[in-house]
This record gives sequence, structure tokens and C-alpha cells, in this order.
Amino acid sequence: ATSASPGTRMANTPNWDIASSCTIENRKGLILVEAKSHEAELSCDGKKTGNSHNHEQIGNSIEKANESLEKVISGWALQRDHSYQLANRFAWAWKLAEMGVPVVLVYLGFLNAEEMNGVRFGTHTDWERCIHKHADPFVPSNAWGQRLDIEGTPLFPLIRSLELDIHP
Repeated sequence: ATSASPGTRMANTPNWDIASSCTIENRKGLILVEAKSHEAELSCDGKKTGNSHNHEQIGNSIEKANESLEKVISGWALQRDHSYQLANRFAWAWKLAEMGVPVVLVYLGFLNAEEMNGVRFGTHTDWERCIHKHADPFVPSNAWGQRLDIEGTPLFPLIRSLELDIHP
């Protein structure tokens, strides 16, 4: 979770499950991964109110991301007050791309994670359905798996899954 928006002075950045540098289209870029092992990890909560000025700036930043992304593919409705984690991840990825940093934003589902409580994902299709159910009101379903051109810089939102056996 994070408590500040992109571009805010002294802002906290999101706590990514995985963040890595990489090369995207012959440019230095970032892979940012949000990983989940069960459906309950996809929060519908909005941003908790704190500093009212900061809260307003977060809303403004998310709205800027919506406006820019809308120029690429219509149907964006990221919100500060609903599914904030999703909005925050896309807003940060967009902001980096706007700054000229190519980004691959991966929503990674761990399949058959029996050690975790909650509704587990048995197949990639289960994970993909879950993401679409959670994200489609805010992220156009046709944005996933596409190259989104943010002022000449690519942003790739991807849905991926992995089965990782951690038992000996």
C-alpha cells in the first residue's frame, strides 16, 4: 500500500511485490509486478482519508492518469475511492511512462497456492477471470496485453500466472 500519489513531494511509492529493471524496445525500463495468491487479496477499498491536501492530490493524479490513458484506449475509470490499489498501480505505471520510462505492469496470479487461505486460482483462466471481474469497471478489458503508447513511451499491462511448488 502507499499513502501518496505520483508527483507528490515526499510521496511514498507503492510497495511492489517485484520491481526489476529491464530493456523494453531498446530502452531502459521497469517491470512492476503486483502478485496475488487468492481472490481476497484484490482489495476494493478506497484510499483512506488522511491529510486532506494529500488526499486531494492523489485524486487529481489518478484523474490525470485516466485522462491520458483515455486518449490511448477509451473506458478508463480509475478511482481513488474504490479499488485504490489497482488505481494506484496503474497511475504509477502511467506516470513513469509519461516521464519516458517504459513499463511492463504485470498482475501475477500464483496458481494452486495451497498454503494460502482464501479462494485460490486453479488455472490461468481462473486468475484472468478474477482480474477482469475486479478490474473491468476501471480498466478497459482490451487494455490488457496491449502496448499502450504514452506520449511515445510504452506501457504494457499484462495478466500472467505461475504455479510455484514450494513444498519439498
